[in-house]
Amino acid sequence: MKLFNTLTKKVEKLTPQQDNLIRIYSCGPTVYDHAHIGNLSSYIYADTLRRTIQSAGYATSHTMNITDIDDKTISRSLESNHYNDPQTALRQFTETYTQLFFDDMDAVGNHLSSFSFVKATDYIDNMKLMIKNLVQNKVAYVAEDGVYFSISAYQKRGKKYGQLLHLTQSNLSEQRINNDEYDKETTHDFALWKKRKDNEPYWQFQIENTQLDGRPGWHIECSAMSEDSLGLPFDIHTGGIDLIFPHHENEIAQSTALSTNDIMAKVFFHNEHVLVEGKKMSKSLQNFYTIADIRSRDINPLAFRVLTLQSHYRSQSNFTWENLQLAQSLLLDIQAWADLRFQGLVSPKLQNVCQESIAQIKESLFQDLHTPGALSHLAMLLKKTADIGADSVAISEALPDIESLLGLGLLERQDINHTELSLLHDRAQARATNDWSTSDAVREELKQRGIHIRDTEQGQIWSRL
Repeated sequence: MKLFNTLTKKVEKLTPQQDNLIRIYSCGPTVYDHAHIGNLSSYIYADTLRRTIQSAGYATSHTMNITDIDDKTISRSLESNHYNDPQTALRQFTETYTQLFFDDMDAVGNHLSSFSFVKATDYIDNMKLMIKNLVQNKVAYVAEDGVYFSISAYQKRGKKYGQLLHLTQSNLSEQRINNDEYDKETTHDFALWKKRKDNEPYWQFQIENTQLDGRPGWHIECSAMSEDSLGLPFDIHTGGIDLIFPHHENEIAQSTALSTNDIMAKVFFHNEHVLVEGKKMSKSLQNFYTIADIRSRDINPLAFRVLTLQSHYRSQSNFTWENLQLAQSLLLDIQAWADLRFQGLVSPKLQNVCQESIAQIKESLFQDLHTPGALSHLAMLLKKTADIGADSVAISEALPDIESLLGLGLLERQDINHTELSLLHDRAQARATNDWSTSDAVREELKQRGIHIRDTEQGQIWSRL
């Protein structure tokens, strides 16, 4: 299996560092609002990456963080805090949006039980220890409003700041920055710990004989959680391209400052932006869409997974409602094909075709996670099935592999019940006697039950809508 590595700017063969285990860390959500489609596309690619790695025969350990303490979560939790202290307000607020995030992940087909989710607030002690070690080794320093990482001290230790992208001396600034996110064109010493402000949640922290109660900065959270969960260096770090700088660059600096190894993760896997109607998502354009927006148009959230996978992760994708409708049409075709497994159909040639198609799907995914190629091979399998006839056994045997790779919920689809089967028999008898009015009436009744009927050379074929 091969992947493009942002560290080396090359497509490289993936090789585990520990026996047969691939350790993956994915930057997850900041739970202050609903995840938008740009966030979700990143998580879909991460989920598909893990599925592909497992299909290549490797075991995986996949951690995703939940950022439940930062500028945004604090600000939003305080806005809604009418009865509780700041700490309780933050916890209740972020727990609500964490569950909404899990619901959205499940809706787009991401396999929740394959992730190990870790919350930043559960790792405060780990962060404190990391910060103390950085200060003791003079790679960080205590200031009046917090603790800061010193980029110049890091560089003086022979370390490279700018592993993921080229940073020149003109990019460097002597200023400190206390915001969790900042100007991506200029580097600053960044906050590892922030001194408490009035009416904000905080944790006690004493460092260099200074009582500096407060809370961690954004970047140190991922460094602490990834190291504790996976060890250093781990195999793959995933995230959107917008996280390359400053977030991932700062993670690398924190995690490697005191190590003889300059590598935090062997491979950095970054997916491109989702455009909306050809434009970058922004608050000013009000083009942030969520799963709730997709559902409001009677579109299956899994159609967004299809739309995401129709673009290679290193290419920008373009979200339009028309494109999403087309993705829904393809999803319905795939689901209808999956429903053929329940219908006792026979076509001896299909088994070999299915095996060949699965091999082609895997090969596409093994070549730098080429999801558009994988979907193209699946669409071709549907066409070949229509040409040579369906075989329920062959499709039933193929579905677990296809589902494990693409995550389209195909194995969750249900057979028709006894009443619906009886209606199908009634329709078949009506057609045999040219009773077209009864045939049409039964077809309409089945449609009301969410079942679509097609008449083919193999007889009546049904699919759930």
